Amino acid sequence: MIIQRHDEDINTPTGTMRCTVYRPQAAGRFPCIFFYSEIFQQTAPIARSAAIMAGHGLVVIVPEVFHELNPIGTVLGYDDEGKDKGNADKFTKTLEAHDSDTVAMLEYFEQQDYCTGQFGTMGVCLGGHLAYRAALNPRIQAAFCLYATDIHSNTIPCDEGNDSFTRTKEIQGELTMVWGKQDPHVSTEGRQKIYQQLIDTDRLFTWHEFNGQHAFMRDEGDRYDPALALECYNKAVALFQRTLHKA
Repeated sequence: MIIQRHDEDINTPTGTMRCTVYRPQAAGRFPCIFFYSEIFQQTAPIARSAAIMAGHGLVVIVPEVFHELNPIGTVLGYDDEGKDKGNADKFTKTLEAHDSDTVAMLEYFEQQDYCTGQFGTMGVCLGGHLAYRAALNPRIQAAFCLYATDIHSNTIPCDEGNDSFTRTKEIQGELTMVWGKQDPHVSTEGRQKIYQQLIDTDRLFTWHEFNGQHAFMRDEGDRYDPALALECYNKAVALFQRTLHKA
């Protein structure tokens, strides 16, 4: 499908958040997914990923995940300076603030005439965690989480007992968890810990571990695996077509 792109600046309890919307040009209503970025916010690879998903009949909404901490439109570089700033932001913003962003997006986009009111989430790296986290909200019907960081380690600030790992049992939608076995940010032990929590809480989920490095979806840099990325896009599209295209 041919798509269009536009920005929506929405109000949240922690300030104005820019959301970039990718959606089909065709008239009608489409299911929505919140596509959460890495710590660098909406880089060119994130924009291309969102466009790919939107071309399959989805409204894809990319929020600026650190909108409270940066001017609107900030994009960090894939370099040491960008990494240091992005990690500082990650360890500053609380999970509670991310939760209120999710609620704000749900309330805003369910009123738009191009949305069906059915919602899923998708994300990479930090965004994989945020997609998982957003699925704590019962409005989220499915989440596709790619190499999600910090779930197993509880290293993003939050109130005691409010970390994403502990609250896994509240997820009602279907999860797909995707990992690279050569990812240094989520160890084998970390992945096993999350897997066991999903089993112990009897969640509906699918689990994939590939021979891939961290950020293997990112189509810039030497960790990109095009064949693996294509396989994951296909899996994500299948998940959302099955769970969100309902009467």
